[in-house]
Amino acid sequence: MAGPAVGLIVLFLIVPFFMAFGLSFTNQRLISPNPTEFVGLRNFEHLLGLGWLVVEPNRTEQGEIERDEAGQPTYPRLRKFTRNNPEYPQLNRMREWMSWSWLDDTRLYLLASDVVFMKALQNTLTFVIVTCPLQAGLALLLALLINQPLRGINVFRTVYFAPVVISMVVVAFLWRFIYDGQNGLLNNLLGALTLGLFSPVDWLGNPETALGAIIAMSVWQGVGFHMVIWLSGLQTIPETLYEAASIEGATRWQRFRYVTWPGLRNTAILVMVIITMQAFTLYPQVQVMTRGGPLDSTQSLVFQMVQRGYEKQDIAGGSAISVFLFLFVLSISLFQRYLTRDQEPSR
Repeated sequence: MAGPAVGLIVLFLIVPFFMAFGLSFTNQRLISPNPTEFVGLRNFEHLLGLGWLVVEPNRTEQGEIERDEAGQPTYPRLRKFTRNNPEYPQLNRMREWMSWSWLDDTRLYLLASDVVFMKALQNTLTFVIVTCPLQAGLALLLALLINQPLRGINVFRTVYFAPVVISMVVVAFLWRFIYDGQNGLLNNLLGALTLGLFSPVDWLGNPETALGAIIAMSVWQGVGFHMVIWLSGLQTIPETLYEAASIEGATRWQRFRYVTWPGLRNTAILVMVIITMQAFTLYPQVQVMTRGGPLDSTQSLVFQMVQRGYEKQDIAGGSAISVFLFLFVLSISLFQRYLTRDQEPSR
């Protein structure tokens, strides 16, 4: 009876999983007349290659620092150091990822072999770090609010959970209209609340706000699902514990701190693991709303994986990203499990 299901799992999950590991060590492309070759760790070295460089500003013949019309120091072009320069062989073909002003107007450059991948990794980590506590906290707050014996409370439960049953693609399309820089609902609402003083913002077209806009939409869409998990945990806490706390004169905060939160320990672990796993799979929002732009400000690891593997037909590169993502998420999951493990009582 289990044969068909097991066969489908093996065919569409297990086999592609091992194929991704194998292809990540090759130069395989979807359509290529060249034979596939084993390249070892070259794909991973390209993805994770980093370097740094300290550059002195240009100086005049008198030894003074050259400055542009705005009064800022000018620097030699990076290509001078990263294009076949025998003095810096480790920086060959690298590009600027970040840069900072250093002591005495020197410039510190952080270089990467694959800048787009590094931006995708940075954006994904930012998305996870912001989304996980924000979504978990809001979900817990909603669960506490609707865990009340009030008339019509089921209506609120339905309203809060409704976004979860809507496809993320549909939600992303709706929020793209809300974030529209010209006639979007958000700009119109803020303009009305400020009596016309608010200047419209292109939320998805501005690199400073695009990722934040996607985070806000993602939190709104997924908070109802985790609210239900918190609610199930709240309903497993014996009511007698609250009665005993009330008899002892515990305040509402004390009841939450010493009764509710300890009773939600296992639920909290489950919620954080689920949110973390979902956050690392950031893809449909980016695909529908921004396509990774503007200026790669919303690139994500999964989006890069799909784009390279299928749109650019670089199956080896896409497989390398998928293997890196798998190992990275696995490491975080094991670390979370280590932090939340049951401590044996000391003797």
